Amino acid sequence: MSPTPDKRQSGNPATQAKIASSQKQEREQRRQEKLAEYQRQLAKRRRSKLVWWVVGSGAAVVVVALVVASIVFTPKPVTYQAQNSTGAVIEGVETFSNTTNHVEGPVEYPQTPPAGGEHNPFWLNCGIYTEPVPNENAVHSMEHGAIWVTYDPARVGDDELATLKSYFPQTYTLLSPYEGLDSPIVLSAWNAQLKLDTADDTRIPEFFEEYWRSQNAPEPLAACSGGVDAPGRQ
Repeated sequence: MSPTPDKRQSGNPATQAKIASSQKQEREQRRQEKLAEYQRQLAKRRRSKLVWWVVGSGAAVVVVALVVASIVFTPKPVTYQAQNSTGAVIEGVETFSNTTNHVEGPVEYPQTPPAGGEHNPFWLNCGIYTEPVPNENAVHSMEHGAIWVTYDPARVGDDELATLKSYFPQTYTLLSPYEGLDSPIVLSAWNAQLKLDTADDTRIPEFFEEYWRSQNAPEPLAACSGGVDAPGRQ
């Protein structure tokens, strides 16, 4: 049986101490390298989180700003009191005595555009139209208390149209181009009409306040939807 080798290191003690010191330094160097790498990875993750936080916060600020802007800058719906006619005298308003009957076929009206009279059995759905609409259907809408705003497209541009629309309530209003008008803009209600040169005329809201869904219309509580559309309805 062979003798067990002696596992103890041999050699010069100074040399052994130097070797041990060198090994300790290498271990410490590797530890420092690992620590440095860990710190680099940690810093990288922190930077990444910071970037996403900044991006996320910036996006949140933009979203909030857009929401606030939409609330602040979106035009508020205009409201008028239905059936609020008081008999107010509005300068320039002409009044008429048209009768109301349902008829088939075209009708010749004494006013241009019409301000009442015989009309089609089907009313025109209230809204904005980019093309001329049938008189007979629009008159039926006015019978229900709608206001019909007509304009000469050759004399009224987009800016003035936008101004006109700013006066409109959410319903019971018709807007359409109309050929052969005496003035650029005409507001018509049942048996009442106002001719205007510009869309910023201060009488426009007065006309709406007096004639929108007026009790003087033959059927002021009847619907302004569920009827028929004409070409160009937006």
